Formats: sequence, structure tokens, C-alpha cells
Amino acid sequence: MKTLPGPGFEELLHPHTGDLADIRPTSHGSESAFTGMVDSAQGAFFVKAVPNRPGGRRDSLVREGLVNPYVQPLSPPVRWRAEEDRWLVLGFEVIDGRACDFTPGSPDLPVIVDIISRIGALPLPGIAHDWAETRWNRYADDRDAELFRGDTLLYTDIHENNLLIGERGTWAVDWAWPTRGAAFIDPALLVVQLIAAGHDAEAAEEWASGCPAWRAADPSAVSAFAAATLRMWRERVERNPDPAWMKAMLLATQEWADHRGIAVG
Repeated sequence: MKTLPGPGFEELLHPHTGDLADIRPTSHGSESAFTGMVDSAQGAFFVKAVPNRPGGRRDSLVREGLVNPYVQPLSPPVRWRAEEDRWLVLGFEVIDGRACDFTPGSPDLPVIVDIISRIGALPLPGIAHDWAETRWNRYADDRDAELFRGDTLLYTDIHENNLLIGERGTWAVDWAWPTRGAAFIDPALLVVQLIAAGHDAEAAEEWASGCPAWRAADPSAVSAFAAATLRMWRERVERNPDPAWMKAMLLATQEWADHRGIAVG
């Protein structure tokens, strides 16, 4: 059995799990100190844990726990929450699914579009009223940033490892930073991921057009968002030029901006 992340961690889980039989950390979930499957006397759980100190990682896990009742059954339910001075932990119901394939020709593409559309149809819960989406605002002028405002519950963490397909359903997992904003933002983020997976920009937008929020969007708002997204990835790659996946995202956003005829300074 692999080691848990720190002293007192197993004791914190014990009231919810009983004795642990096996621990299988995942290779994803870099925003958490620990993510993994835990087999125990009380069953199997998917566990996410962060250090219990103020800041983005704790705030993100708190928000994920708060939004969870409102995003089921698209997301697996939180079965328990544990907290002490050192750790904040959520224990999720285990689901049996595989990562989606975003590449051209994938049979998963209609399912992916359906998941994004279903997310876009979720009612905005009251707890999300103050979760205004602002991450793109600094990369746009005030007039364009206004176009990103809205009252749709946004997922914003769209990539192949977070959209899962199984025999019993499909899920969007890792609601690490849900926000309130313009409905077209999630389909727009899907466009970027599809381009990064090998689609040309026209084909990626064609797939996004399967989402009602994309079809209803003001094209000028989408273009403003594409420009802001390109500026965002330029800055990120300039600060951290080594990760290949970040360079891929920059290339994807540049291709998207070129396709929309946007000259981004």
C-alpha cells in the first residue's frame, strides 16, 4: 500500500473510511497535494486533499465541495468531507470511466459536445452568485471584458482527462474553479482544446456549434475572448516556456485567433 501524504492523514480519513486496504495515487490532479483511489473497510473513494491554509488550492477545493450538489449527476457526488489543522479532504463516489478522446475522427466527439451542452444548461446556484469569472479580464479592455460577464455556471476546466465516458454514463469531473459568466465561454474553451488535439479551427468551431450557448453567442464576444485567451497563453508561456502542453495551448489559441481574423497585439 502506497504512502499517504503526511502524518495524521490516515487518522483524519478513518471516521469516513475505516481501515485502509489500498491507496492508488493518480497521475493527474496537480492542483491538489493528493489525489487518488482509496480502498477501505467502508468502500472505495476518490480522495482529493490540499493543505489547510488560506490560498488558491484550499479555496478551490472548498468551492468544489460547495458546488457539488448542484452539478450532479454530471459530477460524482461528494460522500464525505474531512478537515483538521493540516488538511482539507473531500471523498468522492468512485465512477468507472475513461478519458475522452478529443482527436479528429474520434467517436467521443458527439459525447463531448453533449457534456458541454448539459453543463451549459445547469441552473446557476445561489452560492455561485459571487463567483464572477474574471480570469480573462486583465487580457482585455473594459469594453471587451464586459462581454465575458453573464449568469451561466461555468466549468472552465475542459480537457480530455476531466471528461469521462463509462458504460453507466458520462461525467465532468474536477470542478476545481466553477464561476459565473457568459454562456459561450465553456464552448469556446472546448474549441481551444479541440485545436490542440489536432482539429483545424474551422472544424473545432463546427463541433462547438453543437452547443446552444455557442450558437447564441455574439461573434464579436467570441472574438474578444479568443484574443484575451491568446494574450493569456502568451504570458504564461513567457513566464514558463518549458512545458510542451503550454506551448501547444499557445499554438492552438494563435491558430484560433488567425482563423477569426484577429490581430492580437
